[in-house]
Amino acid sequence: MGTFIPSAKVVNRQWHIIDADGQILGRIATQAARLLQGKHKAEWTPFLDRGDHVIIVNAATVKLTGKKEEQKLYRYHSGYEGGLREERAKIVRQKQPARILEEAVHGMLPKTKLGSAMFSKLKVYANGEHPHAAQQPRKLEVA
Repeated sequence: MGTFIPSAKVVNRQWHIIDADGQILGRIATQAARLLQGKHKAEWTPFLDRGDHVIIVNAATVKLTGKKEEQKLYRYHSGYEGGLREERAKIVRQKQPARILEEAVHGMLPKTKLGSAMFSKLKVYANGEHPHAAQQPRKLEVA
């Protein structure tokens, strides 16, 4: 009897919605990364993208524990010499509230083309509205 390897062509993708209002950043990010990778499915395969779509709403009100609001740094580089920029989480939350969750989830995904494909199925919105009602997303509770 051979090993069953699922086909990449036949993928049953579902849509999940997570409300981040008052939830802890890491808990939401791990749950979203797990759904994006498809690890919650019985036919999970490490070399295939079999994950689901994830919508995260209310990203502006996600909770950071401890002193992370003041101490956590987000870095990006312009590509030029001396082009490293650093911003605290408090400033990033004011400018781009969705970026906090996007970077947390992106850091938990594989650093390959497969990880990029998984990350493209993540949609993060700062407020409670999203344009994906037609996909009928299932509401997911994060413990």
